[in-house]
Order: sequence, then structure tokens, then C-alpha cells
Amino acid sequence: MLDEEEIIPAAAPSGEERLRRWRLILGGGDADGTGCALIGADAGMDAALQSLYDPQQAGGGRGADRRGGLGTSAPNVARWLGDIRTYFPASVVRVMQQDALERLGLRQMLLEPEMLQAVEPDIHLVATLISLGSVIPAKTRETARLVVRRVVDDLERRLANPMRQAVTGSLNRAIRNHRPRHNEIDWPRTIRANLKNYQPEYRTIIPETRIGYGRKRSALRDIILCIDQSGSMGTSVVYSAIFGAVMATIAAVDTRMIVFDTSVVDLTEELSDPVDLLFGTQLGGGTDINRALAYCEGLIRRPQETILVLISDLYEGGDQKAMLKRAASLAASGVQMVALLALNDDGAPSYDHGVAAAFAALGVASFACTPDLFPELMAAAINREDLAQWAAARDIATARAET
Repeated sequence: MLDEEEIIPAAAPSGEERLRRWRLILGGGDADGTGCALIGADAGMDAALQSLYDPQQAGGGRGADRRGGLGTSAPNVARWLGDIRTYFPASVVRVMQQDALERLGLRQMLLEPEMLQAVEPDIHLVATLISLGSVIPAKTRETARLVVRRVVDDLERRLANPMRQAVTGSLNRAIRNHRPRHNEIDWPRTIRANLKNYQPEYRTIIPETRIGYGRKRSALRDIILCIDQSGSMGTSVVYSAIFGAVMATIAAVDTRMIVFDTSVVDLTEELSDPVDLLFGTQLGGGTDINRALAYCEGLIRRPQETILVLISDLYEGGDQKAMLKRAASLAASGVQMVALLALNDDGAPSYDHGVAAAFAALGVASFACTPDLFPELMAAAINREDLAQWAAARDIATARAET
């Protein structure tokens, strides 16, 4: 539910203004107690809020079905979506859209092109569209792809550079040497290291110490993103696809992307286009982590140089004992493994605490990670840092082994 400051930005309100705000929040009727009448844009704002949050008023009396507020046709819903975009900022519109999907069962409405053209795109909407991918009719499919493309492009603009900088920076530090060839010299670091050798008469620095990156092999690290595509992981799948696509452009790492439910699908070939990749997933269904880890195990050729990121809530629907045994084998082989309980900004996730504790006992850190911190996490993994300590230093709660 929206609060006062979400409906109207905070200010220093007068008494009359505060009554107006409370009237918008309470929704009118005999019980609101404000005695404040709304006109003009305020009346339109009130009607939009009432349609979603006060079904008794909008739907015609006590006990009215919550669907009554917006009607049951895509044009009615599209009109309401247009109204809320007129009266509220985009951040509030996204909250109201999500509330409408949850409260009023509008998922099927998203199959109509008019509906999709009216929505404010965000990552939760993308996750919903991906979950509906198999039933989206042909007339709506292109509109759905355009909506997903807008969100993905926006997220890529925000996340791509931090991801590339974190990964390439950590790789460069890992292979830096002090006898580089000319084209391998890290000039900024070399200059800083030789400032004491500055020659004023020649206005130059004698590079007594040269610092470089060294020659790079085709892939310095192998990264496997193993992603649970059960329904609760929707936004995590979207962020994973974007980060996977970005890492696939970095020649110094070999990135694989695996998605799973009760079956396993290798989407590595789709990493060039995260939108195609997302429509290749099938959100929903069961979970067989053991089968997914078995597939990933078959991809590993250099355990000491492999980072395996399991993104899952750890609710195992398959053989849990075999899954834990396989995770133990992977960790013992030298694979740097981490379990992300969520990769999103949605708050504390629901997860299997018993499995997370068992992972912790194996030395596999288990915690939720926000998208903004994921590049830094990958840099820490590349440097083979203790990821549980890395998380603790950032006040991220990690699962602990049972005692």
C-alpha cells in the first residue's frame, strides 16, 4: 500500500494541505473524517487510487469484487494505466502496477498489446512477461519484446561499465608483473611508482620500475552462472542475464550461462542478446539443483580457475543428499563456489535455511546480493577472496553452519 509521502512528495504542508493529503490516503466516504472535497487533478488522482485500493467504492458497495475497480477489459485497464502515469511519478506508477498485478489478477491482461503499450516498464514487469512467454499470442509478442528491450537496455547502461571495470581490473591485478613488454606497460601505475625519478632539466621521468599487465591467455577465469528459473527467482533471472551478457564480452573470462528447473538448459549461445536469452527461459515449475550442478560439473576443465555462481533459493525438489555431496565435491576440487539466494533489490529473500547452512559448512558462502554489489562480488571471487568475509565486511547477512 502506498503511504502519504509516496502519493505526494514530502514538503512542509499547511493544515489545509495536510487534510488534502489525508483525504487522498483515506479514500473519502463517511469514515475519512477530513471533510475535504477534491476537485480537478486531485479528483482524478483520487479516482485512480480508489480503483485499485478501495474496491468497495469503485466496485459498488461493501463486498464488491476487487476486480470491479478497473473493469475486466484491457481498454479499461489501459485507460487506468494512462491515468496513473499522468498523476504520479514513475517510481509510484511502478508500485501501483505491481499492486494491480497482485491484487486484481491482471496477468492475462498483459497479453493484450494495448495494455503493454500503456504500462511503465520495470524489472518486475519483465519477469512477469517472461513467465508468460509461452502463452503470449503472436499479436502481442513483438510489443512484449519491445517492453523487455527497453528495460534491459536501461539496466545495461547502468550496470555494464561497473561490471567490466571490476572484472578486468581484478584480472589485471592478478597477472601484473614487473618485467612487461612495451605494449603491456600499465603507464599510470608505472608513472606513480617512478615519480621519485623525475628529471626537471629534461621534464621527464626515468621508468626505473616498470609495472605491466603481462600477456593474457585466452581465458584467465572460467565463470559459470547456474540460475534457478523457478517462479520466485524472476527478477534474479533478469539481472543474471544482463550480467552474463556483459561478462561474455570480456575476452579474459569464459562465461557460461545455465538455467534450470527440473531440466537444465545451456543458454550460453544466447549471451550475445540478453532479450533472446530471457525469452529462452521458462520461469516457474520445479527445482532440481542436483541435476543442474551435475551439468555444470561436466563443463569444468580447470577447477582452480573456475567460479561457479549458483543463483537459487535452495529449495531442492530433487535429491538433496546427492546435491550436497556434489557441492562438496565441487568445493573440494578447488572450484570457487558461491550461492546467491537472490540477485535483486527486492529485500530479504525466502530460502531453505537448512541447505544454506549445509553449504556454509562446506565453505560455500550463501547470501543475497544486490545488482549494484554484484560486480564487486565477482572481482572478489576472481581474486579468490573469502566471500563470506567479503559479505560480512559489507554488512550482508550470510548463512552459517549449524552447530
